[in-house]
Amino acid sequence: MSSPELLLQVLRTQMRAAGVTYKMLAERISMSESSVKRMFGQQDMSLSRLAQICKAAGVAMEDVLRGAADATPQADALTLTQEKSLLAQPHLLLMAICCLGHWTLEQVLETYNLTEPECILLLAELDRLGVIELKPLNRYRLRVSNAFRWLPDGPVQQFFREHAVHDYFSGSFDGAGETLLCLPARLSLPSAEELVGRIQQLAGELARLHQGDRKLAPQDRDGFTLLVGFRSWEFAAFTALRRAPATSLTK
Repeated sequence: MSSPELLLQVLRTQMRAAGVTYKMLAERISMSESSVKRMFGQQDMSLSRLAQICKAAGVAMEDVLRGAADATPQADALTLTQEKSLLAQPHLLLMAICCLGHWTLEQVLETYNLTEPECILLLAELDRLGVIELKPLNRYRLRVSNAFRWLPDGPVQQFFREHAVHDYFSGSFDGAGETLLCLPARLSLPSAEELVGRIQQLAGELARLHQGDRKLAPQDRDGFTLLVGFRSWEFAAFTALRRAPATSLTK
């Protein structure tokens, strides 16, 4: 589906939700109903006309544009080359993570000791790598989906394992909205696979909440990180205490 078609599809959906018909819209913008239908059918609509229709229908143009962007097919992960590139330049991974959190350039400048030219160069590099699509006024659109995750055991995951895991678990996990669970269990393989499916659903729920809270003011949101691991594992110190397997005696 092309971008104009997708944009108008979202607009139609928003109009239906607002209870606005083609006939009602035509009356509000002083056009015939047939002309309005033709305009939608031919996907012939300028940006100024789109703004006029959104205003007449009582639909926020920002919601239409965001809805079209969210509906655009996007990758759930980066390639190996893309991840390696993020780690090859200082601060590029930081900017990528900020973009994944939908930070504005202004928020990055207020938070980190980076200059505006540095940030713009980082955004341009992320655009070149295909992580974002850079827009005018240093705005951007993500080219990855809400279900995005780093490559399993890929460069970024290895980097976090080496440099960030200790820092992450050094916290007390007793703040508002925080928790830490370490729950051992003996499960069959089907049960373990069922739990993995539940974890994937949890990741989807996190993406949904993250997307919904984008409408809130920056001061009403904070950075949270969900780190989930599930594997067949025993602490090495406990494994060292295991009895040696019995050997059979042969004549």
